Amino acid sequence: MELVFLGTSAALPSQYRNHSSICLKAFGEVILFDCGEATQRQLTIAKISPMKINKIFLSHYHGDHVIGLPGLIQSMDFRSRTKPLHLYGPKGLNELKNAILHLGYCSIEFPIILHEIDPKEETIIFENEEYLIKGILTKHTVDNISYSIVEKKKPRFLKEKAIELGVKEGPNFGKLHRGKNVRVGEKIITPEEVLGPPREGIKISYSGDTRPDEKMVELSKNSDILIHEGTYEEKDKEKAEKSFHSTVKEGAEIAKQSNSKFLILTHFSTRYTKDENIEKEAKNVFKNTKIAYDFLTIDLSEIKKD
Repeated sequence: MELVFLGTSAALPSQYRNHSSICLKAFGEVILFDCGEATQRQLTIAKISPMKINKIFLSHYHGDHVIGLPGLIQSMDFRSRTKPLHLYGPKGLNELKNAILHLGYCSIEFPIILHEIDPKEETIIFENEEYLIKGILTKHTVDNISYSIVEKKKPRFLKEKAIELGVKEGPNFGKLHRGKNVRVGEKIITPEEVLGPPREGIKISYSGDTRPDEKMVELSKNSDILIHEGTYEEKDKEKAEKSFHSTVKEGAEIAKQSNSKFLILTHFSTRYTKDENIEKEAKNVFKNTKIAYDFLTIDLSEIKKD
């Protein structure tokens, strides 16, 4: 499981930072959060195949978060993609799709499945056996969805206990681990007999673009990793307020209030060229802070629950 930061700049790209996009490689999938300009080039540099992307979650429709979509989708079609691509985002997703399909001369032959959402309250947007993704609208100049990805960790399978009860190694182990009863002779063995206590999986939260919001605090409660925007330094707080962004300090305060384990700040204005200043400002509030840069890769297997 890996997080790869493909772009970490705010409204404008710079020599060092591309527009916003984050890739999550987990659960046998490649999932994209936002898709700013030149995201497909960043994917190429990071050696991540766009053809493996199953889902793209868009926080909002400002250009620095979505303008990479037309090129990415057209390239997928050029490579003869056939499997569906699922797009998730706030109201206006259908209009965005139509704009993409009418940009230039293109014919998209694979299905693009839209999931338009309006989560005024914390809402489960996607769920399967391995993970779920929640979202909620937070404070920006347009509708912005902040997301939380929660891994469902199955209880540890007690192999020795199962063998002691007469269960032979093989398919019955898997059935019990999936919560199904198995028969051993005249006895029924239940999952509760061979499973340990519940384990918590990794939780990752992503703000998109937002002013500090209590909804974000609740959504990201007890996150292992909180990815929060830090567009401005505290000295430029007035600019943050006017543009409905967060300062570095405010992002750190959200991490502290939500009891997150680690904070990764991203989405920086091009006016700042020294990460040391940003890092110092954040760590004065929340020690476990990391400043994102393009192609920063986080190995999620190293993130452990306390």
